[in-house]
Amino acid sequence: MAMHTRALVAAKWLADAVKANRIGPSLRVLDTSWYLPKLKRNAKNEFKQKHIPGASFFDIDECCDKTSPLDHMLPTEHEFADYVGSLGIGNETHVVVYDGSDFGSFSAPRVWWMFRVFGHSLVSVLDGGLKNWVQEGYPLTAEYSKPEPTEFRASLNRSWVKSYEDIVENLESKQFQLVDARSTGRFRGIEPEPRENTEPGHIPGSVSMPFYSFLAPSGTELPAEALAEMFREAGVDLTRPLCASCGSGVTACHVVLAAHLCGHPGVPVYDGAWSEWYTRAAPEHVVSEGRGKHV
Repeated sequence: MAMHTRALVAAKWLADAVKANRIGPSLRVLDTSWYLPKLKRNAKNEFKQKHIPGASFFDIDECCDKTSPLDHMLPTEHEFADYVGSLGIGNETHVVVYDGSDFGSFSAPRVWWMFRVFGHSLVSVLDGGLKNWVQEGYPLTAEYSKPEPTEFRASLNRSWVKSYEDIVENLESKQFQLVDARSTGRFRGIEPEPRENTEPGHIPGSVSMPFYSFLAPSGTELPAEALAEMFREAGVDLTRPLCASCGSGVTACHVVLAAHLCGHPGVPVYDGAWSEWYTRAAPEHVVSEGRGKHV
């Protein structure tokens, strides 16, 4: 069972499981692809055309809090349990998540974190995602068999989720470090945000660590030693409290995963992220080198 708790699994490991026909109640594979609208990619359609054999599709815009004005915020325990149970996932199921991003990984760490925040530690990210899977010559298919639904029990770890109020309070208390996983340009305020009515910039005191900097050209995660050095160079002390943020709570989870691989699990996420901060924060709490409305 210890093997199942590894944060990353290699393409060969999963390919062997697929070849041995081990995909089932004890092992489920999820395509968690999600793309920014500007990429004009339809994740569901791409899944129907090609995916890893035995995979099901996990939609972060479906498994979310639909009452929130913000995109794909965490659902309730009941909603999460119902959704993953419908995918044939129980509390003893090892879940492997991946996505089809050209980076190798984009949204998969978000779903990895979602399972963990709802109390399910038997979850791994496919190292390198679909990009590396294809590079290594493993098969894809258009065939899909709907899993038999099962029961899943979810228990939300609220300490792993930070609210807007928590971030505001931290501006004064400085109880935790805040790492922003968006691109450097968006962080500095010199590149546009992908969402309308949102200017780029960052939360005062936050540190920029773009999510893609954690990845090798192949799409696989950099070694733990390299990740640890990146945190040090960014001025982030992993022995002290830390929180991750981004645009809408997706790529922040790359920071969580990287810290986990460095031996520091349980980094919280500011779920509302920049999308919420920009709409609610006082003008002096939006830092930007650009010419946004708050500057």
